[in-house]
Amino acid sequence: MKDTRPEIQNKKQVASTQKYLEIMEIKDDTLIMKDGSLRAVLLVSSVNFSLKSAEEQEAIISQYISFLNFLEFPIQIVIQSRKLNIDAYLASIKEKQTQQKNELLRLQTSEYIQYIKELVELGEIMSKKFYVVVPFVPGGDQADSFFVRLGQIFSPVSLIRLKDKQFEEYNKKLAKRLDQVAGSLSGMGITSVRLDTQGLIELFYNTYNLEVHDQQKMAGSGELQLEEE
Repeated sequence: MKDTRPEIQNKKQVASTQKYLEIMEIKDDTLIMKDGSLRAVLLVSSVNFSLKSAEEQEAIISQYISFLNFLEFPIQIVIQSRKLNIDAYLASIKEKQTQQKNELLRLQTSEYIQYIKELVELGEIMSKKFYVVVPFVPGGDQADSFFVRLGQIFSPVSLIRLKDKQFEEYNKKLAKRLDQVAGSLSGMGITSVRLDTQGLIELFYNTYNLEVHDQQKMAGSGELQLEEE
């Protein structure tokens, strides 16, 4: 007889989703993939290209071309768009409103809060975050063919667990690549910072829980309970 209890169904659904994720573990600010390769993620700033002068635009393009030609390994550039969340900002304004003793200022603050809400909702203002994913694949960076990747989807994944010594060695090589990419981005006026373990967990939680991540804030990495299959 099928168990229809919601908690049982949710567990089954989570297990099914995890089966198709390529991430095996997040450790020491690094993604360990199921094929034994590693990934690091840089959160990078943006450049308002349209506000630059013609000379500055040409310089940025030239630097970007040099950056791509300098790379000896593949990278992935990810742009994540989300509807602007101003809940924290509005909460701080409301707190100041309650502390305001001047009735006129309190009324103006209330009108300002309503105006900002309507502006964001009607204008559909989006916030964008930019990421650069840097990989390290032991044995080379040759991409699998389409048929190999297709076969991996429909067949059980063979997990490759790295020993601590191997992981430390690979992670050092990944860090060198990361420094190389960060240095090249800095030359274009783009600042970058490596996502730590907590940042990586939050990134994927928000990515795979679009409908609930604003209402259900995830716990810190120290509070999470992970179950192995």
